[in-house]
Parts: sequence; structure tokens; C-alpha cells
Amino acid sequence: MKKGYKQLLDEANAEIEVVSPEQAAHLLDDPDTVFVDLRDPRELQREGEIPGAEHCPRGMLEFWIDPESPYHKAIFSSGKTFVFFCAGGWRSALATKTAQDMGLEPVKHILGGFTAWKQAGLPVIMPEKKG
Repeated sequence: MKKGYKQLLDEANAEIEVVSPEQAAHLLDDPDTVFVDLRDPRELQREGEIPGAEHCPRGMLEFWIDPESPYHKAIFSSGKTFVFFCAGGWRSALATKTAQDMGLEPVKHILGGFTAWKQAGLPVIMPEKKG
């Protein structure tokens, strides 16, 4: 193996903007900022969500960002600031680096992800239980 996940994370974190949950919380009501939740839908259902966050499964990110993709989502062409997060900050660090490499800017990610957000006592909404 040429690079393991730890090296990839170190390289990503050296090149991207990382914000604490508290710093990110100050952007929550900013109409020019979009929070992007990269977690699996089951994680959202189980753990809750950051109010107003857009959901983008990590596996679709590159396709949703690229305007030439048939899966492109207009939100990614909005010119807004994007704050990515996942459960622990690993997927979002790599996703932020990828998005930045694709030309999506400005983009940042939350250190420690949704877990750190919840531990900081920041707002979380729980989805309605199905069934």
C-alpha cells in the first residue's frame, strides 16, 4: 500500500480549513453558508442532524459537485461557503480536500464531526421515528 488512511488524513488536514464545532455553529444562521452532512442515511436517523444541513451521501459528492455530471446538484454551484461534516471528521476531511481539488471554494470541515458537535451541546434535531 502506498498510502494508508492516516497519511491521507494528514495530507488533507494540512491543506484544508478545519473549524471547531463552536466556530462552525457561528455560521449556522449565515444564509451564505451551507452545512453538508456526508453521513449515511442510517446515521442521520440514529444520531440526529444539524438543523438546516443538506444531506449528501459521501459516495455521491464528486457527482453532485461536478456541473457536467448528470447527478449535479445546483446547491454546489451557488457560490456559497460549504461546511462539511461526517460522524468523526475523517470522511469530511477527505471530502473537503476532494471538493477543494475540484474547485469548490470556500469549503471547510468540522473537526471531530457530528460527534464533537453533539458533545459541545450544539443544536441537533432528531428525525421522526418511522413506523
